[in-house]
Amino acid sequence: MPRRGLRWLAPALLAATLAACGSGPRHAVRAPAPASGHWASNAPADPAASNAVLMRAISLVGTPYRYGGNTPEGGFDCSGLVNYVYRDMLDLRLPRTSRELAAWQGPRIPPERLTAADLVFFGSDGRVSHVGIYVGEGRFVHAPSSGGTVRLDRLDGPWWQEHYSGAKRVLH
Repeated sequence: MPRRGLRWLAPALLAATLAACGSGPRHAVRAPAPASGHWASNAPADPAASNAVLMRAISLVGTPYRYGGNTPEGGFDCSGLVNYVYRDMLDLRLPRTSRELAAWQGPRIPPERLTAADLVFFGSDGRVSHVGIYVGEGRFVHAPSSGGTVRLDRLDGPWWQEHYSGAKRVLH
């Protein structure tokens, strides 16, 4: 197949693998994308809990992605990573899927109020399909896709900025 005929393949595979991360009821969430390069430094309400979440999430960078995965040994999908980190560090049980997390009781946070340990959501067409843990300075930890590993990315990256759908605060 000619090279130009495969241009659609990478974006389609990324969309399909990210869509696999979320399941559950449709939940329309759309927020303005974070402004590129300008990140406020907001102090968390509970610095010790926030730091514990961040250190654990960052320590898992490099762990393989696995659909439905929720342990370091077996790998993680996006919501499995979020659930594992909060359960392991704070004994906090959260909803299992990215859509359920987006619909959960925590307050919605505008991009300029993001603080470490907030959950950041991504999707399209009014559907949340991906979640990560905000670490500060415009970066977040997440389990992005099949064949990948848990990694740090920037909210102002082109795909992430275009598909950003909001944030929720778990630690009050």
